[in-house]
Amino acid sequence: MPLCIVVGMGPGVSLAVARRFARQGYDIAMVARRSSSLETAEAALQAVPSQVRGFQADAGSEAEFRDTLHCIREEMGDADVLVYNASAGTPGPPTSLSRDALIRDFDVNVVGAIVAAQECAPAMKKAGHGSILLTGGGLALHPMGEIASLSLGKAGIRSLAFTLQQELADFGIHVATVTICGYVSPGTRFDPDAIADEYWRLHQQPRGKWDPEIVYK
Repeated sequence: MPLCIVVGMGPGVSLAVARRFARQGYDIAMVARRSSSLETAEAALQAVPSQVRGFQADAGSEAEFRDTLHCIREEMGDADVLVYNASAGTPGPPTSLSRDALIRDFDVNVVGAIVAAQECAPAMKKAGHGSILLTGGGLALHPMGEIASLSLGKAGIRSLAFTLQQELADFGIHVATVTICGYVSPGTRFDPDAIADEYWRLHQQPRGKWDPEIVYK
C-alpha cells in the first residue's frame, strides 16, 4: 500500500489528514514529540482499513528526526506523501524573544520540514511522483507582533513550499502549502475534516495543474 507520513501528529488537522488518506488506502506513519499524542491518534484511527503506526521524535532535533525517518523507511517503505504539520511558537513581540527561543522554534517550524523533504525526496525522485504538503498559516500573510516567532515560522514554511516546488516539480514531485487563515475548530468553516479534504485535493491534482498553495479562509 502507498505510504503517507504525517509529522506533528495531534488531534486537529494532522489526525484529520491521517484519517483522510487512510480511508483512501494509504498506510500512515505518524510522528509526534509526545507518546500520548501518538497513542490518542492510534486509538482514533483503529477503524481505518490500513496500517497505522506511531513514531516518537522531536522534529526540531535533526539527528533524532532523521533517525526516525530512516526507521519509518526501513519498517514501512518509502513515502508517497509527506505532510509536515509540526509547529512551535514562543509568545511575545520580537524584542522580547531570546535567540535560543527563536532558533528552537525555527528548527521545528521550518528546518524540520527541510529535513523531512531531504529524507523523502530521493525516493520520490526515483519513482517519478510524490507529494510534499506543508501546513502554513495566515500569519505568513498577516503577521502578529505578539506571536512574532510563529509568524516568522509560518512565513518561512510558505517560502520553503515555493522554493521546494521550484526545485522538485521537474522530478514529478508536487510541493504545496495549505495556508490556514483561521482557528481550526470542529463544526466550523475551519473544521479539520474539511481542511484535510484540501490536502487530498492537492495530492490528487494532475501534473501540469498543480497549485503551489491553497489559501483556506
